[in-house]
Amino acid sequence: MPDDKAVKSSFEIAMERLKKSDADAGITRQTLSDAQKAAIAEIRNFYEAKIAETELLHQNTLRSLFDPAERTTREEEYRRDRERLTTERDAKIAKVRAGKST
Repeated sequence: MPDDKAVKSSFEIAMERLKKSDADAGITRQTLSDAQKAAIAEIRNFYEAKIAETELLHQNTLRSLFDPAERTTREEEYRRDRERLTTERDAKIAKVRAGKST
């Protein structure tokens, strides 16, 4: 084995193959600026807090409900709210990655 080449892990080999296939497909990797990273972190923190708040309110509501039908309804509402918040978060992050302001 030549001394100038180090042994690569399967992960490193797989990453090299992915980079090569991306390059062949014309996909370029874009690095984020510090401002974009900060904006994405702020968006994630905000939505993490909103989701946690929604979860707490949902758990509090469930504690007071005994009707199974009502509990099911509240579970669906919670699921929709969480999905909406996640979708909003992902859309805002995509805008920042694309270089657009939020």
